[in-house]
Amino acid sequence: MALRKLLKLSAIASALVLAGCGGDLVVNAGNGNDGGDNGGGTPPPTSSCPAFATEGSSLAGVSKAVCEITGTITADTRLTADIAWSLNGKVTVGNDNANSATLTIEPGTTLFGKSGADYLVVARGSKIQAVGTASAPIVMTSVNDMLGLSDDESAAEWGGLVLLGKAPTNKCNQADLANCQVEAEGEAGPYGGADEDDSSGALKYVQVRYAGFEVIPDNELNGITFAGVGRGTTVEYIQVHNNLDDGVEFFGGTVDAKYVVLTGNRDDSLDWADGWTGRMQHVLVRHNPNNTKANRGIEGDNQSSDFTALPVSKPRIANMTIIGNTFDGEDDSEGVLLRAGTAAELYNFVITGPAGMGECFEINSDESVTNTGNGEIIFRNSIIDCAEPFKNSVDGNNNVTLDAQAWFRAQPGNIVGDALLGGYIPAPNSPALGNGYNVANNVDPWFDNVDYIGAFDGTTDWTEGWTVGIHPEDDLAACPAGTTEVNSLTGRLNCQLTGDITSNVTLASGADYVLSGRVRVGVDNTTAATLTVQPGVRIFGKSGADFLVVTRGSKIEANGTAANPIVMTSVQDVIGSPTAAGQWGGLVLLGKAPSNKCNQADLASCQVAAEGDAGNYGGNNPADSSGTLNYVVVKHAGFEVLPDNELNGITFAGVGSGTQCSNIQVHQNVDDGIEMFGGSVNCKNVVLTANGDDSVDWADGWNGKLQFVLVKHAADGAKANRGIEADNQSGNFTATPVSNPTIANMTIIGNTFDGDDDSEGVLLRAGTNAQLANFVITGPTGMGECLEIESDESRALAASGSLTMTNSVIACPTEAVKGTVSATTTTEQWFLGQTGNSLAGDQAAVLDGIFTIDATAPKDMTAVDSFFDAVDFVGAVKPGNDWTAGWAVGLED
Repeated sequence: MALRKLLKLSAIASALVLAGCGGDLVVNAGNGNDGGDNGGGTPPPTSSCPAFATEGSSLAGVSKAVCEITGTITADTRLTADIAWSLNGKVTVGNDNANSATLTIEPGTTLFGKSGADYLVVARGSKIQAVGTASAPIVMTSVNDMLGLSDDESAAEWGGLVLLGKAPTNKCNQADLANCQVEAEGEAGPYGGADEDDSSGALKYVQVRYAGFEVIPDNELNGITFAGVGRGTTVEYIQVHNNLDDGVEFFGGTVDAKYVVLTGNRDDSLDWADGWTGRMQHVLVRHNPNNTKANRGIEGDNQSSDFTALPVSKPRIANMTIIGNTFDGEDDSEGVLLRAGTAAELYNFVITGPAGMGECFEINSDESVTNTGNGEIIFRNSIIDCAEPFKNSVDGNNNVTLDAQAWFRAQPGNIVGDALLGGYIPAPNSPALGNGYNVANNVDPWFDNVDYIGAFDGTTDWTEGWTVGIHPEDDLAACPAGTTEVNSLTGRLNCQLTGDITSNVTLASGADYVLSGRVRVGVDNTTAATLTVQPGVRIFGKSGADFLVVTRGSKIEANGTAANPIVMTSVQDVIGSPTAAGQWGGLVLLGKAPSNKCNQADLASCQVAAEGDAGNYGGNNPADSSGTLNYVVVKHAGFEVLPDNELNGITFAGVGSGTQCSNIQVHQNVDDGIEMFGGSVNCKNVVLTANGDDSVDWADGWNGKLQFVLVKHAADGAKANRGIEADNQSGNFTATPVSNPTIANMTIIGNTFDGDDDSEGVLLRAGTNAQLANFVITGPTGMGECLEIESDESRALAASGSLTMTNSVIACPTEAVKGTVSATTTTEQWFLGQTGNSLAGDQAAVLDGIFTIDATAPKDMTAVDSFFDAVDFVGAVKPGNDWTAGWAVGLED
C-alpha cells in the first residue's frame, strides 16, 4: 500500500517537473479516463484553446487537448467535450452578485484539478449548466485519475465544486435577508439571501471524484457544497466518489435533489446545517467496501452555535439506502445522526452494513430529542438492519432521554431486521418491496410515486451507465494478485487458484477462476486469510479433484446479487458441454463451533477430520464466522474424492452462527446438497435442486436455524433420496450437544426415483431432535414415504413432545407417513396430533409449481427467535414473492 502511494507521488512529481521545464506533462501510466481514445499512443491534437483558456500540458493516455482555465469567469462560457479542461487554483464563475456569467458544460466533458488548490466555485448570481447524459456524464476529477493513478484509496487530490446561492440560511439576520453575506468554507465566497427560488443552474449526470483537499487548515472542501442554494436549481443524477470530507453538504438553502450516489466518502456522505429545508429522493450511500475511512451516512444539524435558530433545518428525504463498512477510528462508519436541534422527515430508508459497523441511528441534543415528540422529526416505513442498530440519547447525567429503538419501532411501517439486499438492490423477497410509504400522495407531489423502501425497486438499477466505482469493468486486464493466468477455456481471462492461500485475495469480476486440485483458504488455525469473491464471478473445477476449502480461522466473503450471483461450477458448464453431477468437488467450510464428536471438556483442542481430506474442524466458539455466502450457486459437484467419500455441494463443518448465509443453491450434486456437521450456522433462502442424495443432511450436534428452504428433486425422475436426512451422531445416538435445529418454511417436492434409496421426504433418526414448522412435503404418485422417525432415541423425543413438527401439510399420495413413535402411537397419529398439521390428497392440492396454494395457517416464528421473518404462508415460496427469481437454476419442470 505504501509503495503504491509512493509510486503515484513520484509519477506526479516527475510530471510536474516536466511541466515546469516547458515540456509536456507526459507520464506513461496506462489508460486515462477522458472518454476518448485511451490507447496512450495517439499524439494530442495541435488545435489551440479558446480565448478564455490557455494551452495546457498534454497527458499520457489522454488523446484530447488540455486547456487550462483560471481566475474569474465574467462572461458566458462553454466547455466542450473535445477538450480536457484543467483548473488552475480557485476558478470562480462570476463575481459575488456582480459580473454574472453562466458556465455551460457539454455532456461527456472532463474537468480536472492538478492539485488540492484547484477547485470550481459558482458565485451568487451566476450559474452552472452542467447537463450530461447517462451515456456521457460530466466528470470532475483529478490529474491522478486522468493519468490512471487513482484507486480505491485515493481522495483529496483536488478541491471540489462549490455552489453559492441567494436562498435563506439561519446564519443570516432574518429581518434583513437581502443583505446577508455568510462566508463559505474554503474561502470560496459569500452566500445567503432572501430568494428561496434562486437558481444556480443545473447539475445532471455529473460525477465529482477524488476531491476534498484541505484548502485551509482544518477546512477540507466537500465534494459538492450547496451553500444557500435555492430550489430553482436542478440537481439530478449526481455522484460524489471518494471525497476526503463530506460527499454533499447543504448550508441552509432550499435546493432539492433526486438520484444521488455517494460512494467511498471519508467523512459524512450527506451533511446539512444552518436551516436547509430542501427535498431529496432516490439516494444511495455506500461506504468504501474495503473498509477505509468513513463516518456517517447522514449527519444533520440545525446550527452549531444556536440549536434553535430559525428557520430550523427540516429536509424531507425519501427512498435512501445507506450501506456502511467496518471502519473503526475516531469516527466510525455509522448510519444516521440527527443533532444540534435539527428537524427532518425521513421516509422509506434502508440502513444496513456489516457486523462491525457503528450505530445505525442516533438522535443527539435535547432540541432534536424534543422534535421526536412534537412531530418535527418523522422517520417511518424504514428498515434498520444493523448489528448495532440504535444508540440512545442521554443527558449530562447519563440518563436516557430517548430510547431510540422504542421510538423507531413505534413509528408506522418501520422494521428492525433483515433488509435482504443483494449488494444494494433488494432481493425478490425483501421486505423493502411493497412496504414503502406513498410520499407523493400523502406528503408532497414533488416526490415520485413509489411503493418500496430504499433507493431501488428491485428491478431497475438507475446507477448503471453513468456512475464510477460501483459496477466492475466487463473484463480484467490482468489476473488479481494471488492468482495466476492460465490458458483460457472460456473465451475470457482465466486465473488459476492453487494450493493454500495464505494472504487476502480478491476474485474480481471480469475473469473466470480455475481451481487446481484442493485449494484451501488459510492454514488451519495458524495463517488466516480472506477470499473475497465479487458479484458475477464464476469459479470452476476441471476435474473431481478440484474443490475449495475455507479453513478454521479464515473466511470467504462471497457476496453476490440476484442479478449477478456468484457461480461455482464445472468446466463443462462454462464451455457449454453436457453437464452432470460429480464433475468437480464442491465447497467446504471448516469452522470453530462445537461438534458432539469433540471432547466437550476440551473443546478448544478439538480437531475433527472433515470429509474429503479437507482439513480439521470444531472448537468452542458457537458464534465463529467463516464469512459470507450470499447469492452463491454451486452446480454439478460432488465428486468421490476418496473411495465412498463424495463431497457435498456445500459442507458446513463446525461452522458458527457468525457466518452470514443467505440465497444459496446447490444444483445437481452427486451427494448431499448441504450438510451440517455440528456447528450453529443459520441460513435463509436455500434452493436445493436435482441432488443425487439428501438435499439437507445434518449430524453431530448441529443447532442452527433455516428458513425458506426449497427442495426439488429432479423433474425427470433421476436419482434422489431424502429432502432431509437428520442424525445426531452415528456412533453415539445420545452424544451431546444433541442435534436440534429449528427449521421453518420448507417445501420438499419429491420425484419417482426408485432404487436402493428412493425419493423421500423427511427422515429423522440416530437420536436427533428438531423443531420443524410451516412445511409442505409433497410429490407425485410413486414417491417414497414423506415422513419417518427412526431410532428409539428420536422416537422418544417425539413422543415426549421435545421433537416437534407443527403447522405443516403432507400431500403424498403413495405413502405419506411411515412407522411409529411409540408402542401405542403411529407417526401419522403423532403428526396429526401436532398443532395445525394436516394431510392432503396430492401435489396439486398444495402447490402451483413451487408456490404454496395450501391455506394452512403458519406458525409465528418471530416469537421463537428473531432470526425468523414473519410469514403468512407455509412452505418456502408464495405467489407474488418469488425470491428465487433471477438467480436460481433448475426449477423449471
